[in-house]
Amino acid sequence: MSTEFTRNFSIIAHIDHGKTTLSDRLLEYTQTITEREQQAQLLDAMDLEREKGITIKSHPVAMKYKAKDGITYNLNLLDTPGHVDFSYEVARSLAACEGAVLMVDAAQGVEAQTMANLHLAMDQNLVIIPVLNKIDLPAADVDKCKQQLEDILAIPAEEAIPASAKSGIGIEEILEAIVARIPPPVENEDKLLRASVFDSIYDAFRGVISYVRVFSGTIKPRQRIKLFATEKTYEVKECGVFTPKMTKRDGLIAGDVGYVIANMKSADEAKIGDTLTDSTHPCPEALPGYKEIQPMVFSGIYPVDSSDYESLKMAMGKLQINDAAFTFMSESSSALGFGFRCGFLGLLHMEIIQERLRREFNMDVISTYPSVIYEVTKTNGEELIIDNPSFLPEAQEIEEIREPMVRTFIMVPSDYIGDIMSLVMEKRGELTHTETIDDTRVMLTCELPLAEILVDFNDRMKSMTRGYGSMDYEHCGYRVAKMVKMDMLIAQEPVEAFSTIVHRDKAETYGRQLANKLKEVIPQQLFVVAIQACIGGKIVAAERISAMRKNVTAKCYGGDISRKRKLLEKQKKGKEKMKQFGKVSIPQEAFIKVLKND
Repeated sequence: MSTEFTRNFSIIAHIDHGKTTLSDRLLEYTQTITEREQQAQLLDAMDLEREKGITIKSHPVAMKYKAKDGITYNLNLLDTPGHVDFSYEVARSLAACEGAVLMVDAAQGVEAQTMANLHLAMDQNLVIIPVLNKIDLPAADVDKCKQQLEDILAIPAEEAIPASAKSGIGIEEILEAIVARIPPPVENEDKLLRASVFDSIYDAFRGVISYVRVFSGTIKPRQRIKLFATEKTYEVKECGVFTPKMTKRDGLIAGDVGYVIANMKSADEAKIGDTLTDSTHPCPEALPGYKEIQPMVFSGIYPVDSSDYESLKMAMGKLQINDAAFTFMSESSSALGFGFRCGFLGLLHMEIIQERLRREFNMDVISTYPSVIYEVTKTNGEELIIDNPSFLPEAQEIEEIREPMVRTFIMVPSDYIGDIMSLVMEKRGELTHTETIDDTRVMLTCELPLAEILVDFNDRMKSMTRGYGSMDYEHCGYRVAKMVKMDMLIAQEPVEAFSTIVHRDKAETYGRQLANKLKEVIPQQLFVVAIQACIGGKIVAAERISAMRKNVTAKCYGGDISRKRKLLEKQKKGKEKMKQFGKVSIPQEAFIKVLKND
């Protein structure tokens, strides 16, 4: 079959606007799956995706559709995630397509992530097919959504297809639009093999399975192929397409999206964004890759049982093949033993990685408080990049510290502007621009420190706006800030695992919260234990755990009071001596409780 009848497309939208439901309907309509195989969220293969109701990985699937003109077309669909932490997945999927179906919820209208994903598609010069989904909802307002398409996204309203993925309305119209509007793939004239690796997974029995989009040439079993990044050659054992299960084929031709199993044994051989070519007749240059993803959030991940260190390392290596944005390197801590310093795109990404380690590899892990990357200029002019509080130089050696900033786009109903503005101020942000979207909603553009939006910003924004607010953010450089390193001293000994870099104005509040938490989990000793939060040599918050009292006069009955006094005096001296030399050993459970709470 020539490339003339092939169409490659993605489905992009904000979270919960119906991407996965639409892909279910397309699979049913084209009879790619039988009635017996039908289930909701068919392309969400991970249990985690089904539980959270979100797509984490993009999923390719090949369908055959007989159009009204009588021609059978090959349609390759890539369902994509909607959450801001997984926008790199969307970018990779779009690079394998010629068109994108942009879904907008007819009840909610254009949201922050709709715009972000549309800009990603426009950067790749893709044909956009707008679809207004959920038109059968009582709250749907199709005319208002069409107006938003024109005003906010600059897409002609007459191009929009009204549909309901849940009820199956407008599915045929969407398929006809895909066939008519999206151009077929264009093959390079030299017909040399060029295929882009846009994802890969690790299978314990078959090694690395690469997901590829073939741009020109063909891939067949027993063919020798070469990867540009490593310059290693392999023999293709099997290739095929997703229907949505892996289905073996005799070969993949230009325009196909499928999988290739070669004799790749280890996780680090497959690089996402790499170009695959024939080893005997290689193409002269690699295809343009993807932007290298820079992690934004760092956290230490340690095995609860230190003997699991090697297993954790192996598990992380396998996860990294499948997730290009996740990075890790070894580190050790006096409190938690050997572990890894890991980089993530955001807090949801970090939560998903930890959950996958627990579920897919049965690893019991504990993570330290998330931190971001700071730029530090020392007094001697040396520039440092700091992602771990323990590497921060002494205060007297620091000229200035710069923290990462993000430009945040928040869409909220106009009634909640005051609440959101006070939240932005509380998080040390500033409002730079306000834009009215329609008669009920506004878009606020703010600049905020990344560290401030990490933990609870999105949750609080959602609860303040009763779930109607949505946000998207992008990195926008660094800004000088009064950041300080705060250490926690327990019985005058600093505990490295609880050290953090905080803003000077918030150090006291955070120190008090952490001291309170530690007071609850550290067991009582025979002497008073002081828990102190300190910056440099100055203590900003403190708590104390009272001494456990042993009744030394229990064996004295009746008789002279001076005997009891002598014993109590002896106990007092013993406690003083113990206070000087006594060490508080913090049990592992205390670390787990405090860090897991965070």
